[in-house]
Amino acid sequence: QQAGTPLSDQEYHQFFMFLQVARRAKTACLLRMLYGCQNPLVQRLDKYENHGVIPKEPVCSELPGDPFFPDFCTFSLYRCTSKRYFIKV
Repeated sequence: QQAGTPLSDQEYHQFFMFLQVARRAKTACLLRMLYGCQNPLVQRLDKYENHGVIPKEPVCSELPGDPFFPDFCTFSLYRCTSKRYFIKV
């Protein structure tokens, strides 16, 4: 495609799908920051992310350098505050 031309239908779909996912991640972070990790909705999201069980022990992440967090809540709050929404445990 030439510079300045609109995206194809497939490219638009991918572009907006990414934006919706990022918006959902920001919304989940806002809920976490407002209500904390003990909120039932936040816990439901955490369970979904972890196949039904929220890790209670320390977790390691894909982050280079210092990938250790004392628990999943701390890890999730780190993702939210650093705006690195899609880092995995």
